[in-house]
Amino acid sequence: MRYRVGVDIGGSFTDFAILDQQTNQIHTLKVLSRPDRPGNEILTGLAQFQQREGIEPAAIGYFTHGTTVGINAVIQRKGVRLALFATDGFCDVLELARLKIPHIHDLFSRRPAPLITRDRVFAIRERTDRDGNVLQQVDRQSVMDAIAKARAANCQGIVVSLLHSYRNRHNEAAVKDIIAEEAPELLTSCSADIWPIIREYERTITATINAYVQPMVINYLESFENALRTMGVVTPPRITKSNGGVMGVEQAKRECVQMVLSGTASGVTGASYLASACGFDKILSLDIGGTSADVAVIIDGKVAQGNGEIIGDFPLFIPSVAVTSVGQGGGSLAWIDGQGVLQMGPDSAGSLPGPVCFQRGGTQPTATDAFAACGMIGHGDLGYNAVKVDVAAARAAWQPLAEALNISVEETAETAIELAVSSMYSDTSGLLSRFGLDPREFWFLAFGGAGPMMGCFLARELNMKGVIVPPTPGVLSALGGLVADIRNDFIRTLYSDLTAQLADKLATEADALSQRARHWLAEEHGNDMPYSLQFSADMRYRGQSFEIEVPLAAEWLTQANVTALHDAFDRQHQQLFGHCDGAAPVQLINLRLVITSPTPKPALSRLSPAAAAVETVSQVQAWIDGAFHQVDVVLRSTLRAGHQLNGPVIIAQDDCTTCVPPQMTVNVDDFGNLLITALES
Repeated sequence: MRYRVGVDIGGSFTDFAILDQQTNQIHTLKVLSRPDRPGNEILTGLAQFQQREGIEPAAIGYFTHGTTVGINAVIQRKGVRLALFATDGFCDVLELARLKIPHIHDLFSRRPAPLITRDRVFAIRERTDRDGNVLQQVDRQSVMDAIAKARAANCQGIVVSLLHSYRNRHNEAAVKDIIAEEAPELLTSCSADIWPIIREYERTITATINAYVQPMVINYLESFENALRTMGVVTPPRITKSNGGVMGVEQAKRECVQMVLSGTASGVTGASYLASACGFDKILSLDIGGTSADVAVIIDGKVAQGNGEIIGDFPLFIPSVAVTSVGQGGGSLAWIDGQGVLQMGPDSAGSLPGPVCFQRGGTQPTATDAFAACGMIGHGDLGYNAVKVDVAAARAAWQPLAEALNISVEETAETAIELAVSSMYSDTSGLLSRFGLDPREFWFLAFGGAGPMMGCFLARELNMKGVIVPPTPGVLSALGGLVADIRNDFIRTLYSDLTAQLADKLATEADALSQRARHWLAEEHGNDMPYSLQFSADMRYRGQSFEIEVPLAAEWLTQANVTALHDAFDRQHQQLFGHCDGAAPVQLINLRLVITSPTPKPALSRLSPAAAAVETVSQVQAWIDGAFHQVDVVLRSTLRAGHQLNGPVIIAQDDCTTCVPPQMTVNVDDFGNLLITALES
């Protein structure tokens, strides 16, 4: 079929990118999201494409999309009420966590309340030992008692996480069967089914996040499927995963945690594709939507992967793009706390009611309203004419807060912007430190509806090399879904010393993982898909508490090459920590496998060279850096390769607004990217 479609459904806007495989042309669109009626935005977008471009839904042969429904639920703590069934004597797993405080240098830092509070954790009498032997079968009465307590606590779902179930899921399966018999209305997530890894907290919190968002995700996906059927799209849809790949809808319903970072990963995938195609080797993707700001590392076109990414207040222990998510976006709400201090987020106005200036019923000012009140946006329609910005309404919304703080509207709005930027600065600095990166060597690739609006302000605080704004930044996440490869992860916990005895077993375990991966690909996507396999292992020196992931060659496993495995670990340890010990015994904790099947990628078009000077459509007064400035307004559609502008300048386009403060300059490259850098002093 002719068309490939990528869609990103965010909290405020839904973005479309459609590739015409005959012409290699990409069509884009942005419509308002409808969290009150999931799937309606799909109907609206496809109907507009059909009307404007003549794109028939029946001609769509590939449809994939990313969504922020999962991550937004976790960040804003708007998931379902859960109970946890844990092994008797181990019910404090979520309370204890890793005994870390979020910000060690903050005297007032407090550990977040768990998603399942201690009064909703119930003991199950059973026991499995560390080798997977069942020492005590599940006591049915203890499960029945726990179900009764969960119902009395008005729980909507149950997480089952029992000791050592990563070795043997027998007892968890038994508990799940009893729940299915006695309380079929309660959705149940078993930790060994979601991600069977060693360590109780990591396995439990991952299963908890899965259950926390599952009812919302299932409802959302069913509405999404119904919308596609209504429009006549016959191809089965795919969902982008947290690891940057894609999966089928049924897998997404079962393993919701795999799509918690769906929308985020789509954006990072799109940024990676664009950076690689345009020749940028060191990038931090900066995706700012309505609810969150997401930052990821991209080096030489490859996205950094990780485990334990922080989502809101909690770590997520599944393979995912290494991203930092902050509860600050264009829709983040401003408020004054009990001490009379202005605060921003994490709650968001979403698309309904949205920012006050969008005139959709919002009354509480947001970050977008702050930029409007300062005069930096509102000089054209947004969202492909879906939104008209009402600057007067934004200023009126800030007035009560300004009076409470005894400062001007402009000062209040700018303070709100600084608070949002400060929060992003803190978490982005942590990401850079974690990977040992120098921000002066990296560009921000700013996208999302609010990325170009806020990117320059964050970049100058971090002393970045500069900011890249792609031609259609507001819909880059949709493009990411379009180019994402089919990908899935598999894991097997071995927890053994790296000896000749383990090496003999590795070939068998590697073959078993390979068979599972190939079966998954054939079942989910067909038998004729090309694929590649990449093994890795979580390894450590004996006596260390945590391990590092080490890429492995398949032949090392099939040939039982212990020396090669040990040397690979030493090299990785040396690279990360600056030292290694070739004589020290090594342990292999988990064996991992990633299967990847590539998808077609569109070629980027180049922009024609500039033949005339930049045309300014108007000049406006904008409050920037504590003072009013006379600012040029330029239309992005009039810019050509080689054009140069000096800040302050506002660049308006259909899907977003780029705000360039003073002492920064803009150059347009051959691909139409805006390259924004600080003026040399």
